[in-house]
Amino acid sequence: MNLPAVKLSQGIHVIHLFYRIERQLWRQASYEMRKAAHEKLPALVASNSNPCQPRITCYANVGGKADIAFMIQTLTLNACAELHRQIEACFPAGVLRPIYSFFSVTELTEYMPTEEDARRRLIHQEKLDPASEAFAKRMAEEQARIQEYMHYRLYPELPDWELMGFYPMRKRREGNDNWYMLDFETRKKLMGGHARTGRKYAGRVVQMITGSTGLDDWEWGVTLIARQADDIKSIVYEMRFDEVSARYADFGAFYINLRLPPDALLSHLRLEI
Repeated sequence: MNLPAVKLSQGIHVIHLFYRIERQLWRQASYEMRKAAHEKLPALVASNSNPCQPRITCYANVGGKADIAFMIQTLTLNACAELHRQIEACFPAGVLRPIYSFFSVTELTEYMPTEEDARRRLIHQEKLDPASEAFAKRMAEEQARIQEYMHYRLYPELPDWELMGFYPMRKRREGNDNWYMLDFETRKKLMGGHARTGRKYAGRVVQMITGSTGLDDWEWGVTLIARQADDIKSIVYEMRFDEVSARYADFGAFYINLRLPPDALLSHLRLEI
């Protein structure tokens, strides 16, 4: 049965999947079934290894909340659903026991810098004459930067670094700490400070923020790609002091995962043929 093709107006679909390995069922599976898993999973990942989408990345979870994790990125919803089932079909029935999943989509933030923001900054901070060639050159640079930001926010190309951290979050709606009762300018100012903290980790942590309002139990999913665990720890800790987090944010469970290709992942999990 072919699933109906469903696309977004812009952006891609993302699903994070976390499983426990039922080792007794793996050991009880036939040699042929275990061998097939060692062939199917690498082939499936290799055929979905584009820079943005379709893409499957696999991980070994660290800490015991799960054993194995997958992140799927696709242009269409039906492709996301199909890859989800294809991953599970790589293994003997029952071997993958779902622990947690999170479905979300890439999106543009309403607080992102605009061309008007750039124009004001060039006039008031850089003291450039709007009629000058210098202003026109700098404005063109700012426009290109904004377009690049928008593209990679919607169509992210994440590096294959060693660690992937993931957690869901939402903005608080309690009494005087109700994010959605703040006016737009206040919210944008608070998010601007939050973004400045994040930019301090450029080259050390790459973030993918995906939206899940109306799609899953939280409002956003935060994926952090890094080479060292202390960089993930530091960026999350430092951001806790921003008012936007300290006063208005709630967080779900945190998952830390090691990036491994399928063959190495199966070996690490001791899933021998």
